[in-house]
Amino acid sequence: MSRTQIVFPSGRRRITRMTRIMRAVWHDTSALMREFRLPILALLIATLGGGWVYGELHFLARGERISFADLPYDMIQLMSLQGIPEEHPPSEPYLIVFWYVLPLIGIYVVGRGAVDFGRLFFDRSGRRNAWEEAVASTYRNHVIVIGVGHVGLRIVRQLVSMGFEVAAIDANLSAEKDQELSVLRVPLVIGDGRLPTMMEKAGLRFARALIIATSDDHVNLEMTMRARDLNPDVRIIVRMWDSTFARQLNRFMGVEAVLSASDLAAPAFAGAAVGIEVTQTIKVHGVDYSMIRLQVEPESFMADETIGNLQRDHDLDIVLHARDGDALVHPEGSIRVKSGDTLVLFARHSQIIDIVASER
Repeated sequence: MSRTQIVFPSGRRRITRMTRIMRAVWHDTSALMREFRLPILALLIATLGGGWVYGELHFLARGERISFADLPYDMIQLMSLQGIPEEHPPSEPYLIVFWYVLPLIGIYVVGRGAVDFGRLFFDRSGRRNAWEEAVASTYRNHVIVIGVGHVGLRIVRQLVSMGFEVAAIDANLSAEKDQELSVLRVPLVIGDGRLPTMMEKAGLRFARALIIATSDDHVNLEMTMRARDLNPDVRIIVRMWDSTFARQLNRFMGVEAVLSASDLAAPAFAGAAVGIEVTQTIKVHGVDYSMIRLQVEPESFMADETIGNLQRDHDLDIVLHARDGDALVHPEGSIRVKSGDTLVLFARHSQIIDIVASER
């Protein structure tokens, strides 16, 4: 069953920025080393393994032991076509093969390394993406936002302003939004959010919450299913257009909150049409509650009534009263409401609807 609760930023000591950068450098260096793993592996096998074999064969052929510390250097000399210092090409076939094979391995190591380096050098966006992923991998107890469009970017701004650490996932992003994420210090994992690898790169296994904010209901559903498989305990909040679809997703997928864009927008549009601001509806023990802000009209049933009488007779709570630029939170019940006053009311949603209808 869905539940509503306030989540505060962790009170534990945060990882310092320098520590996070050091961790990101380590992850990024590890990823960079994986790019060169084949030439590095070939070099190690040739210098260490090949050197040991050459030393044993040399001992069998000539009865002289070459220091193991010198063997890797000798193999590098052979790979660089310089030969082994102070030694002529051997006559034994099993030793001669080293003088011909090692240069070929050297050409492979240098050539493959140069190709990989050139690819990484010219693919600067790829290196930038790898760094962002390395930073995201250091996050713990953070919030992940998938879909950094107009809605998603606003969510990211709000979370950052509230003190939460955020990582973002998006398939493509404009330069302006990318720049804003950089200013907010929010790492961006670029890729298809439906792929488990993208969620893992954003640290889903260690995240406190996942917000899925794309505009495609079916894509959001697929992401929800994948995320729930990867982390059964993470809080998931999903944006949905179809209210029926939203209720089903909330019921069957164990999602903390499914927010239908149409449901959220409808009260705001309807209220704006009659000069009343309606907030999002919340549910407590199966009952919907809402809050509205309105200006009291001369013909309103609230005009010339005291705040205490309005709260008692109409089963509502007046949480703010404003007049002539002065606002009081939880005003006294003896205050008499006048035409032109601004009130903020909290009540059951059905009661709010009745109030809106009476204020037409």
